[in-house]
Amino acid sequence: MIEHDPAHAFVPYPAVALPHTPGGPLDGLSFAVKDLFDVAGYPTGGGNPHVLALSGIKTRTAPTVQRLLDSGARFVGKTYTDELAFSMNGINAHFGAPVNGGAPDRIPGGSSSGSAAAVSNGLVDFALGTDTGGSVRCPASHCGLFGLRPTHGRISLENCLDLAPGFDSCGFFTRDAETFGRVADVLLGTDASPLPAQPRLLYPEDGWSLLDGAVSDALQPALDRVEALFGKAVFMRMAPKGFDRNYWAFRYIQGREAWQTDGDMIERHGLALGPGVRDRFAWSKLVTDAQVEESVAIRDEVRAALAEILGSDGVMVLPTMPDIAPLLTTDEAGLEDYRNNAIKLLCLAGLSGFPQLSMPLVKRNGAPLGLSLLGPAGSDRSLIAMAQRIAAEG
Repeated sequence: MIEHDPAHAFVPYPAVALPHTPGGPLDGLSFAVKDLFDVAGYPTGGGNPHVLALSGIKTRTAPTVQRLLDSGARFVGKTYTDELAFSMNGINAHFGAPVNGGAPDRIPGGSSSGSAAAVSNGLVDFALGTDTGGSVRCPASHCGLFGLRPTHGRISLENCLDLAPGFDSCGFFTRDAETFGRVADVLLGTDASPLPAQPRLLYPEDGWSLLDGAVSDALQPALDRVEALFGKAVFMRMAPKGFDRNYWAFRYIQGREAWQTDGDMIERHGLALGPGVRDRFAWSKLVTDAQVEESVAIRDEVRAALAEILGSDGVMVLPTMPDIAPLLTTDEAGLEDYRNNAIKLLCLAGLSGFPQLSMPLVKRNGAPLGLSLLGPAGSDRSLIAMAQRIAAEG
């Protein structure tokens, strides 16, 4: 267990030892778990004092966590999350902000902030997070990590607190591609329909156009590196009917599901929620049936269109986030503007349910900036193989 936590990444629960199987494929690796997953002997706090008080000590470990233990990995502790996983900032009003190991003066990104901080500060070899709207991809980009949002449903979220089940996914972080592959072999296995060795690269020109010129310039060498390995990317559009349409479809569905998941608890127990999170839940309560119905139709359309574009061999190369992480001194309004801009890039994987992998290939102004690969449903392990090839050329 962690005795010294300079990154403020770990919830200071009394340590309970969990047995792990020596000699497995993850033997010698240590890991941490976002405090949404149940771990026997620990409560599940969900980033909120009321949820922690209601939790009690869990008697069963989430199957995904148990799989890692059975594969030889050593559990170190549970990590902080943004409240109820409904934020991408990594600043918890009750417990503070974990330290971004890639840029200590900047936010780590949430809601898997503690997991990203634990890995980026070298406290563990890998960590579990969850990604609903970007909560693995965002902190991976901000902290300089490999991070995967898998095909929706591919990694179990049993015995894990929900936010919006239609979008929730279990992802993970590492500092290097080799460790990422080892963890992926355990959690993902092999792809049923793997990508070819030389996939067809796609360049979403509308997504790249969302970036300021300096951000695009910073990412260009990484894009060149990918194209040198896999061929010139073909131009296409990731939101042919406009980003606002996809953005609102995602927000309305997420909001409705988040309120269905947590609304009764929030109102029954009078949960004290921090800024941003409180506002998002209040907004979510007001989402109408008509807004949801229209949004579900858009989601189905987006998923079908993207499946056709990608086929069985297409991989989109896109910026993970619109820029490097905002400074810790950024006010709430600035953070919310940044979050809303980021969702325009991030929501495609959520709406489609397709996997997206963020790679730590470049820096801007000394801070990490991720580049992503997005592939067809079920291509997760193939994307990681691509990332391993790209990293080896670095």
